[in-house]
Order: sequence, then structure tokens, then C-alpha cells
Amino acid sequence: MANTRTEELQRLKQELTRRLERYEAHQHRESGKLEADFEEQAVQLQNDEVVDSLEQEVREELRQVIHALDRIDQGEGGLCERCGNEINPERLNILPWTSLCVRCAEAAE
Repeated sequence: MANTRTEELQRLKQELTRRLERYEAHQHRESGKLEADFEEQAVQLQNDEVVDSLEQEVREELRQVIHALDRIDQGEGGLCERCGNEINPERLNILPWTSLCVRCAEAAE
């Protein structure tokens, strides 16, 4: 199972990295400058805010994926970071990047 989970996390890491690159390209206006029309500029700036929010979410998810891969490399990938108990394999199938068991995750909320 660890191999399958590692493969899934590696795939997810690649996907998130590609998405992050697209968001960064958008933020740096690789696709073009702001429109001359004021209304078009307003729409573009609103889009920038949405893309910035999406970029932050992807950065956080990527951080969690990298952390999970590091924990797997250290032999701790299936253990709860907080209590040290084994994380339910079904939970790891659903959230392969998780580092907390259900009980500790609920307590953290």
C-alpha cells in the first residue's frame, strides 16, 4: 500500500506543481497585459484575485503532499503525527497526504 500511496502522492505533486506554474504565469501576465478599457481591467483584476486565492490553496496542498512524502521516506507515513497511532488505511486512501488520524484531526478543528 505504501508504494501505491507514494505513487499517488508523486502524481498529485506533479499535478499541483503544473497548476501552480499556470497560476504563477497568469499572475505575471505571460498571457498579456491589462486591457486598455477600464471595465476590462476591473474584470481582469477580479480574476487575478480569484487566481491568487486558488494559488494559495494549491501551495498549501502541495506543502502537505511534500510533507507526506517526507514522512513516508522516514518510515512514519502511516502514523499520526500527533498521537503516534496508526492512521486508518481507508483514511489514507481518501486523503493520501494526511498526517493525522481521524480523532486528532477532529480535535484540531
